[in-house]
Amino acid sequence: METFFDAYRTDGEKTVFCYRSGLAVYEETFYNGVLVSSGYNASGYPLGLLQLCPSRLEPKDFHEPSSFNIEIDGQSIDYRLKLIDFETAKGKDSLESVITLESEIKPVRLKIHTVIDGTQMFSRYIEIENLSDENIKLSRLVLLGGGIEETNRRHYGHGNDIGKIYSVGYFDSDKWGREGEFAWHDLTPDELTVKTRFGRDRFRHPVMFIRNNLSGMMYFSQIGWSGGCSFSVDHHADYERSDSLLSFKAEITAHNPLTVIPPKSAFVTPEVYMGAVTGGLDEAVNEMHSHIRKSVLNMPEASPEKCLVGAGMGAEHDMSVETTKAYAKQFAEMGAEVFIVDAGWVCPPSKQAQWGDYNGTNIPDPERYSDGLSEISDYCRSLGMKFGLWVDIENLGAKSPVYEEHPEWREKTVFGIQSENLADFSKPEVAQWAENELARIIEEYKLDLLRVDHNVSYRDYFTMADAGTGVTECLSLRHHQAVYRMYENLKKRFPHVIFENCAGGGARTDLGMMKNFNHTWVSDCQQAPRSLTVTNGMTMALPPERVDRLFAGMGCHEHGTLDLQMRNTMLTHMTLNVIAPANVQPNKASMDFVKHSVKVYKNFIRPFLPKAKIFHHTPGAGLLNSDFYALEIASPDGSRDAMAVFSLPSSQNRRYTALPKGINAEHTYKVTLDNSGASYTAKGSDLIVNGIPVSLSCPLSSELILFEKTS
Repeated sequence: METFFDAYRTDGEKTVFCYRSGLAVYEETFYNGVLVSSGYNASGYPLGLLQLCPSRLEPKDFHEPSSFNIEIDGQSIDYRLKLIDFETAKGKDSLESVITLESEIKPVRLKIHTVIDGTQMFSRYIEIENLSDENIKLSRLVLLGGGIEETNRRHYGHGNDIGKIYSVGYFDSDKWGREGEFAWHDLTPDELTVKTRFGRDRFRHPVMFIRNNLSGMMYFSQIGWSGGCSFSVDHHADYERSDSLLSFKAEITAHNPLTVIPPKSAFVTPEVYMGAVTGGLDEAVNEMHSHIRKSVLNMPEASPEKCLVGAGMGAEHDMSVETTKAYAKQFAEMGAEVFIVDAGWVCPPSKQAQWGDYNGTNIPDPERYSDGLSEISDYCRSLGMKFGLWVDIENLGAKSPVYEEHPEWREKTVFGIQSENLADFSKPEVAQWAENELARIIEEYKLDLLRVDHNVSYRDYFTMADAGTGVTECLSLRHHQAVYRMYENLKKRFPHVIFENCAGGGARTDLGMMKNFNHTWVSDCQQAPRSLTVTNGMTMALPPERVDRLFAGMGCHEHGTLDLQMRNTMLTHMTLNVIAPANVQPNKASMDFVKHSVKVYKNFIRPFLPKAKIFHHTPGAGLLNSDFYALEIASPDGSRDAMAVFSLPSSQNRRYTALPKGINAEHTYKVTLDNSGASYTAKGSDLIVNGIPVSLSCPLSSELILFEKTS
């Protein structure tokens, strides 16, 4: 369909704001001093289509109908608001609207920003302006809330099964190495809250899907925030009534106050993203990816278009110049395009495994690298590869100079205990030091790629202190917004340097952080079969070209066939590791397979990867208890498609029928089975209906199927 988006205001007894993007419609009503959520439609119909019989939600039916919840100095300002203005600014590819409200309770002006772009998802953030001459304390921040829908169960012929009406999908685990463990959960008539970081560990990406199992409606949301946040879904229903009410909240969480807003200044909140489709998970995921690509991760300097094949080595090896050169040569033969020196480069010989103690040093150890890093970087470039370097700039190790020189730079916990290593970016001088250091590292070592790590305890995020306002507050908001500003400044200053994000694996993959990065590490878990669940889930949350997955190294090589390890990265952003020790000739068969796979990636997959649609054939709970896992990406026009099929440990049946979703029934395709190299021609209609039989001889093995349009 042709891209369509607009936003308009309708005045009358009540003022209604309608946002239409693609076939998604969201409406809000200014009702007796409260801006309330009025519901959604995913078929393109405004909720006031029938002028005298609108299908909007009734505010009185919901406990908190407001489309946001804000508390100032402990007092709610969701109500007794004055509507000041509604403005829209339409660009070529998007429209941004602003509702301006003023509180009659507190001297506060609110500007509600909404960005729509023709996809079935929108972005929202809020400006909170302090109009007074005193500090005000922000103590609650729900970025988007209120009612989503009302479902009459009897309309669908279901009278009493109220625990099966809705399912909620999210990542079950918040633990290291368990990123992306997606599962559906039945929503009972109660409130469900899913937290990340505040009250939980860092490794749960803030994304949620809500499915109406009766109507086919699917809602999906992300919070673009690296600190504490949560989703809450409230299903209000009982057996005596036929209707079920569903409401939702996307909230920023931390100790209170969340932040202090000085006099005559404004605080800009993190962003939330919300979408709706009538369809399945893949429809929701692809709409989400379209919005993310178009309106969120759209900084030109952070484009993922090139998707260069990365490779690196670090503290798992001795990291000597000789060893480094040997691995660089091995990677160049594989087809790598960027060589990265990972953690350990600032440590003395034999101390590389203690890299955490030396964070903050940020200079190559002179005993290890007598001539600095130029010998290695020059050698990499002579092999046709770019040069990259790992840094953990927010982490101050006990053996770094700044640790001793500036103990006040480290944050303190709520118990007053100084953090072991987290630099306090709420202090402007700390953030400026870090930005200057990264700029120096990029320039002095002539980097083509900067790999950013972040290894801290999530508890250290939520320290309480006076940030210069005279009021004790939680510093999480100040800290993370300073981090975002730093990377935005650096990315714009060094537009041709690739910025790769990492945080102890996948602990900071949210869209707020990712705005300034070309791509991101999503987990340190590389061992099959769990590595497959990481890829499956994280390619729901992020477009596949932004998702780094690793072949070999970090335990990847310990489980599963060579082909499985390789194909787990081929539909994402490919990263390679070594296949033989530095002083050993690589196995020719292994090297030939790697070179072949990298060639397929570069020549067939990568050209359409940055715009690819993605299809998760085996999503949901119990993936590791299934027989097979299958993932597919396709060019938007259906001319090319790649599907990877993996057998799992519990597999009893070694045959799987691959039914491609991304091809066109009208076209004819050359189909290639990568295991054998065999190819044949088939009609798209036959492939869609009958599929391709895949036989795998053992658990943790794979097949790669390529489809290329011939006519």
